[in-house]
This record gives sequence, C-alpha cells and structure tokens, in this order.
Amino acid sequence: MERNTCGALTIVLLTLSQGFLSSDAVEVQPSMNPAVAGSTVTLSLFPPVETSGNWAVRETFILTWLGEQQAVFPGYTGRASVNVTTGALTLSSLTVTDSGVYKVQSSDRLLNANVSLTVVEPISNVTLNVNQSYLIELQTSGLIKCSVSTGSSLFFLWMNGSSEVTASDRVQFTDGNSTLNIVSVSRYDSGPFRCDVSNPISNGTSDSVNFTISYGPDNMRLTVNGLNTTSFTAGSNLSMLCFTESNPPAHFQWTFRGNIVNVTGTMLELFNVREDQSGPYSCLAFNNLTNLHSNVTTHITISKSEQLEVNVFLLPLLLMAGFFQINLALSVPRLL
Repeated sequence: MERNTCGALTIVLLTLSQGFLSSDAVEVQPSMNPAVAGSTVTLSLFPPVETSGNWAVRETFILTWLGEQQAVFPGYTGRASVNVTTGALTLSSLTVTDSGVYKVQSSDRLLNANVSLTVVEPISNVTLNVNQSYLIELQTSGLIKCSVSTGSSLFFLWMNGSSEVTASDRVQFTDGNSTLNIVSVSRYDSGPFRCDVSNPISNGTSDSVNFTISYGPDNMRLTVNGLNTTSFTAGSNLSMLCFTESNPPAHFQWTFRGNIVNVTGTMLELFNVREDQSGPYSCLAFNNLTNLHSNVTTHITISKSEQLEVNVFLLPLLLMAGFFQINLALSVPRLL
C-alpha cells in the first residue's frame, strides 16, 4: 500500500516538473457539449496520444497518468478516469460547477490541448410570482419574478399575450432578465404575462398572470337622443346618455345649472320639456378606487314649438275673419 502511494506521488511530481508546452497537433473532442448535469462525458484526444500527462480544469488538477498508472486528485475520486492508451478523460456525475476549460498537457510537444466544456442543468417548473395583482394606473408599479426549480445557463423571454415585452422607460428587466418591473402601470399593462425560459438543452413556460388595473374615469362624452344637436322644441322627450372609461365602473351623478338632480346612473331622461328647462346639464363620474372624478357638460336649448308660433301669429287674422263673418250675417235682411 505504501509502495502504491509513493508511486502515485512520483507520477504527480514527475508530470508537474515536466512543464506545459503548446502545440496545435492534438485537439480535444467532448462526447457532448453542452453536457447534461448528472450525465457522463468523455474528452477524447484526436489523434489519440500514447504518452503520459495530466488533465486539469481551471488550473485545478483532475488526474495524472504515467504508463499504466494513474492518480486521481481529491475532489474527483470515483468520478474521473483516463484511458492510459489514448489519453481520453471520462468524467461522471457532472454538475454545473464542472463547467470550464479542460486542459491536457505533458512534456511531449504533441500533447498540449484544451477545450471549453459547459454543463447545463435541465429546466423544470417555471413559475411566476407577482408582488401585487391589484394596481392603480399611473400610481403603482407591477413586479413579476420568474423562477425555476432547476436549470442553469438560463435565458428569459417575457410575453404579453402574443407580443414580446421589450425594455423601455417604464419597462425594466433585472436579475438577469428574470424580473419584470413595469413602472407606473397603464390600463394596457394588464397582461396576460408569461415567462419563457430556455437553455441549450431544454426550455419551459410559466402559467400566465394578469394585473387588475383600476383607471379613470376619463374620456367622457354625453349624447342627447343619440344626436349631435343640443337644440330641441318644447314638448320633446330627452334622453341624455353619459359615457366614460373607468375600471371599476364609475358612479354617476347629474346636475342642472349646478344643482344636483335626483338621478344616478348613466342616463337622465326628461319628458315633455319646457323652455325653462334650457341650460347646462352636467354628468359627473367618480371612481372609488382611483379616487378620481371627471365631468362633461352640454348646454341644452329648449325653444317654443314652431306649430304653436304659427297659430299665435294667425290668431288675430282668424279673429278678424270671424268678426267679418258675424257682421255680414247681421247685415243681411231676413226673408219672411
């Protein structure tokens, strides 16, 4: 036992003392790259080299061999071995930390080569976490974090419906693009948002999440009988309809000449209107979540009926005509 230990140490010291010389005569070809975590990879030399040497990664020695003998350094015992005939390194039970530049070197100028190996963990269980789902337009920000149960070398892509989410003054990505922050949300930022995650060997997609965004009331308008006109004749029936953009739906109140009308809702109806009902009518809207209010006003003009005006104008003529008929009847003598 002591003889074997001394032999291994002799191999190590002999190899280290030989130094590292560079040459492009030999290249290293991994059996797979990227390699999957948990799997086994073999780094083969082309052409194969029958010589002694050592394998290292990131300046850390893995093993060394001389003739038929090989010695594995601590940290790789049970996982690493070399084919002493070809110089190929086999490494099992790979982890992400096994990624790096692998070097094989010896005193022979033909054996000094390296290769970069990437070990990637498959992606599983992509989930989204939202800081809060209920937001107020221009007052609060939306934050969504995308995470995976397993996976490495991750690339994150954010989607809003069928459109890719891109960075802007209001849209920010942090933590390697795994976190989406929408500053001062608008009503158009409700989603659905999802996170697509990929790496060289796998991919995964999260379930979608939505924000409930309160906004308004704004963009108000008011119509009367569905027309653009605001002039009507006395005796008409009027239906005033108020529109606004608001979430949740706004509460409505009506005023006439600044005085509250005992009507709530989007419609104000007036029947058989009179001239004294001319004036400004206002629709007021209030959102109890945004604490915002808005209003729209229209000026209604009620005029006398045209038919009535004609009758009033003709009344003196009709009276005069009746007077002449009466006088004419009185002036004709009666026949006995």
